[in-house]
Amino acid sequence: MATVSTASQNEPSFAELLEQSYARDEVLEGEIVTGTVISVSKDHVLVDVGYKSEGMVPIHEFPNINGSVQIKAGDRIDVLVESRENDNGLIVLSKEKADKLKIWDEISAACERDEMVEGTIISRVKGGLSVDIGVKAFLPGSQVDLRPIRNLDKLIGEKYKFKVIKFNKKRGNIVLSRRALLEKERDQLKGVTLQKLEEGAVMQGVIKNITEYGAFVDLGGIDGLLHITDMSWGRVNHPSELFQVGDEVTVKVLKFDRDTERVSLGLKQIQQDPWASAHQQFPVTSRVKGKVVSLTDYGAFIELVPGVEGLIHVSEMSWTKRVKHPSKIMNIGDEVEAMVLDIDTEAKRISLGMKQIEPNPWHTLSEKYPVGAVIRGQVRNITDFGIFVGIEEGIDGLVHISDLSWTTRVKHPSEMFQKGDEVEAVVLNIDAENERISLGIKQLHEDPWTRIPATYPRGSRVKAKITKITDFGAFAEVEAGVEGLIHVSEIADEHVDDPRKYLKVGDEKEVMIIDIDPDERKVGLSIKAVSKAEQGIDYRAYLTSAGGSMGTLGDALKGKLKRD
Repeated sequence: MATVSTASQNEPSFAELLEQSYARDEVLEGEIVTGTVISVSKDHVLVDVGYKSEGMVPIHEFPNINGSVQIKAGDRIDVLVESRENDNGLIVLSKEKADKLKIWDEISAACERDEMVEGTIISRVKGGLSVDIGVKAFLPGSQVDLRPIRNLDKLIGEKYKFKVIKFNKKRGNIVLSRRALLEKERDQLKGVTLQKLEEGAVMQGVIKNITEYGAFVDLGGIDGLLHITDMSWGRVNHPSELFQVGDEVTVKVLKFDRDTERVSLGLKQIQQDPWASAHQQFPVTSRVKGKVVSLTDYGAFIELVPGVEGLIHVSEMSWTKRVKHPSKIMNIGDEVEAMVLDIDTEAKRISLGMKQIEPNPWHTLSEKYPVGAVIRGQVRNITDFGIFVGIEEGIDGLVHISDLSWTTRVKHPSEMFQKGDEVEAVVLNIDAENERISLGIKQLHEDPWTRIPATYPRGSRVKAKITKITDFGAFAEVEAGVEGLIHVSEIADEHVDDPRKYLKVGDEKEVMIIDIDPDERKVGLSIKAVSKAEQGIDYRAYLTSAGGSMGTLGDALKGKLKRD
């Protein structure tokens, strides 16, 4: 400031130079005169400066905003006479130098009084902006605003007040700052804001910046953070869903640390918590509608009203379908109807069910398929313990491996069935509570073991086909699905070490029924007994005389069969 003041005392001011020019009858070099714009060309502006004299000013000395020169014919301007005449007989003039001389006095005075200067941003230059304050001045990018501005071009043409932070008259260099003015204003606002800033206070603010985790709100010289979780009682994926920079908001001060000047704000806290009335609004068993807002492996979250969500577990989506993932039957944004199963307002949880909207088909199954009814369906799944047969859409019945056949020993159901096979079965039992149906295939036919004891009484002789040979004897089929055991002791009169020396699979032998147990579904057979009978020996008497009996032999065979 001192340097400027000294220079002003040693050099004539703009007003003094202009007054001196008026006192002369001709234009002199170094004088400032007022002229009238005659015409504007691409490169120069032609100016009538009086005294029958005309001069040219380079076009670049005039403000240019977005390609448009801010000067026209008839305008009155002050110019500096740089030389009397050029080769074309015209005076060489400079508006820029005249403006600088005039503005310099004003800027010098403004600096000494710590006043602001007003100017218009006219162009983007390296490192900042060019501002017209009567002369061109430089506004560094760091001094444009309190925060860095990415797009400086949007400020071109805007008029602001600035503080002069640096000037050099000899070089014609003037540096401005808008930030210094904003900081001063902010400090003034901050002092006022701090007087009324306290926890629980409701204040007005402006959204200053938006991030993924929240928004910064200018409360007036001091910023507060409005966290995403405090914006709404409802679900907010990103703050930009609710706000834009520049929006005015009413917020509540949740926390305030005067030492660090950190402020936590809340928006939802000035609104009623929707969970406070959720119990009355969504009573158990009531039907509700809502929007799907989230899908997980275990269920779907439904927004009933902003801030209140309920969960439909996958097990509550369908009576019959096995829902592996909610996305199979719904998408985010879908509106669905459900029933309130349970509500816990303290934990803020609501359990919903979709299937409860429809009648439970399991409760009517016993009427449609009473015990004893014959159904027809496809084999949908095969397991070690049985097959599942489709009865209706999403409803399967289980045929246990023990209910596949009366006579065949089934090691695995895949021996008899494949997926997709169409089968008939009898309904054995329906458990609606546990959603289970028991079916039977063998029950379609009469149990042959109810007649086998009468068909094959002890002592009767039949033809049997050898089906399997073991170390302890051989199994022979007396009729389809009915096998009996020929114990090693009943193959021949002599001692038999290896049954394979006497029999082979596929042989057809005449055998005698020596034991039968319908409860255990086992038959004892003997080749030796047939041989004794053909020799005229009463095998029954033979057994009795030997101290045995049919009962004793039967018990032995039964025990052997059980062990096998």
